[in-house]
Amino acid sequence: MAHIDKWLQQLLDQEGSDLHLRSGLKPMMRVHGVMNELEDEPVLTQEMMGSILSEASGEKRWERFKEKRDLDFAYSLGEKARFRVNYLEQIDGHGAVLRLIPFNVLSLKKLGAPETLWNLPRYRAGLVLVTGPTGSGKSTTLAAIIDEINQTQERHVVTIEDPIEFVHQSQRSVITQREVGADTPSFSRALGDALREDPDVVLVGEMRDLETIALAITLAETGVLVFATLHTNSAAKTVDRLIDVFPAKQQQQVRTMLSESLSCIVAQQLLRRADKPGRIAAHEILFSSKALASVIREGKTEKINDLILQGRNRGMIDMDTTLNDLLQAGKINGEEAYMKSLDKQRFAEYFEEISDDQLDSQRQREKEETQAMESLME
Repeated sequence: MAHIDKWLQQLLDQEGSDLHLRSGLKPMMRVHGVMNELEDEPVLTQEMMGSILSEASGEKRWERFKEKRDLDFAYSLGEKARFRVNYLEQIDGHGAVLRLIPFNVLSLKKLGAPETLWNLPRYRAGLVLVTGPTGSGKSTTLAAIIDEINQTQERHVVTIEDPIEFVHQSQRSVITQREVGADTPSFSRALGDALREDPDVVLVGEMRDLETIALAITLAETGVLVFATLHTNSAAKTVDRLIDVFPAKQQQQVRTMLSESLSCIVAQQLLRRADKPGRIAAHEILFSSKALASVIREGKTEKINDLILQGRNRGMIDMDTTLNDLLQAGKINGEEAYMKSLDKQRFAEYFEEISDDQLDSQRQREKEETQAMESLME
């Protein structure tokens, strides 16, 4: 048994989501959104980290990590669970984060997704974007959608991921899963290949660069149903981010293409519950319309939030309204609503409940997400 397995078993026993390992620190687990130190474990030295990580990854992957200085792969704890693994180098040496991937795919209903999203698996074409910060449940939401398609429809589904998280066995659909680095050199190469693979549905695990974004929009324009993720926290920022990736001279053409292919944006966050242990999802939902197409073409994305407010009867909702609904229902507290809100003034009365450490942590997360998106635009 690999040394790391003991800690992963503890993570499962405590219903945690992530295991964090760093040279110079004790192992830590995230349980219901809160980081906890494993007090009975030793501080990990660089030598210990090298031994633990090389054992878990295997020799070939370890050599690749030493060359590239980062590594993504999937790891199985026997038949109990799978984990998405990221190795990294940081100022104090080696680091790693292992995130739990449930074996069982839950339905959108069981995930607590709004009923208006339950129809997404029945879409026939277009671009559907699920966005949010790291750890917000984007992959879990997309897995639920793919699983529903697989159980109910005769379609060819191609997934492109890094790494493959949820493994789907073909049922009524034919499922083709490709892992970047193992089955294809890049997301953009796999998307280019998909154009020749007769797909009905394509899932893009992450749109990391201009070429991948352009190919995803092109696929959606040709009548394929494309699901993809971005690290943005609102519908308006998602549209801006997609367009801003392109050189200025191409942006009007991209606006036109996006206005015709965009079907839905779901921005989501996971919040700590106040009524019981665990976390709950909050969503912002935007559906396509003639008005939205016009706003995108004209570059007036500041009007998107108004369109969401006007579309309540179609199931659209903005993030801050969702947060307020959860707060009024007693499912989250004011501190969590303020920290996750887009309009801080709306929840300003709860500001005094928040410590300086919590504010610093929130600012750091926002900085990291901004840096991640800026790197995509380089």
